[in-house]
Amino acid sequence: MGSDPHGEAGTTLRASGNVTQRRDRRDSRWDEHRRARREQLVQATLTAVGRHGAGVGMDEIAAEAGTSKTVVYRHFADRSQLYVAVCSEVAGRLLAELRTAMRSSSHPHEMTAAAIGTYLAFLEAEPEVYRFVVSQHPVEGADPIANLADLVGDQAAALMALALEQAGRDPGPADAWGHGLVGMVRSAADWWLRAGRPMLRTELAAHLTDLAWAGLSGVVAPAHPLEAQ
Repeated sequence: MGSDPHGEAGTTLRASGNVTQRRDRRDSRWDEHRRARREQLVQATLTAVGRHGAGVGMDEIAAEAGTSKTVVYRHFADRSQLYVAVCSEVAGRLLAELRTAMRSSSHPHEMTAAAIGTYLAFLEAEPEVYRFVVSQHPVEGADPIANLADLVGDQAAALMALALEQAGRDPGPADAWGHGLVGMVRSAADWWLRAGRPMLRTELAAHLTDLAWAGLSGVVAPAHPLEAQ
């Protein structure tokens, strides 16, 4: 006698499938909960850094999050993991602002000024967060700002290549120039913070823009002067 797909066996299979489906939904909800909790802890860390400085401790971070270190370590295996997550958040936010700034104009000089001004404005607004990101390297070889500089350098190089092509020039040097420009700004910005901000941010931005444009203006100008008219 054949088995009845609607009988006891079928019921068992359907029940088993339902249990699996319910378990999957529960797992998915917990994944979302863990993701949200990790994000809350990252934001709490940023707030604690702003309040206590780049040398903030885990007790202060946990207090800012309204929890205990035990709970923090439940979501991040150690301080290094939390640090990397914070760096990723900072890098993503700053990169988005820089991309917006560099796309705010089609003129290379204005693009350069906007990007430099945006980078320095971020440092001035959140100096302790910047120090936290660049001064702590619990993960050997991790330099999130260097990684960010690479991403920004790629962005600057792409826009510079476009400007060179529009000027009828060879875009080949764009990678070197884009990354070189970003390196110059980062080095000057680090000095500015270490020296206690000896000049206004706007003054530093203007100086760096002048220096950068002194070189860039000669290479992104139209290859044929009549094209500029």
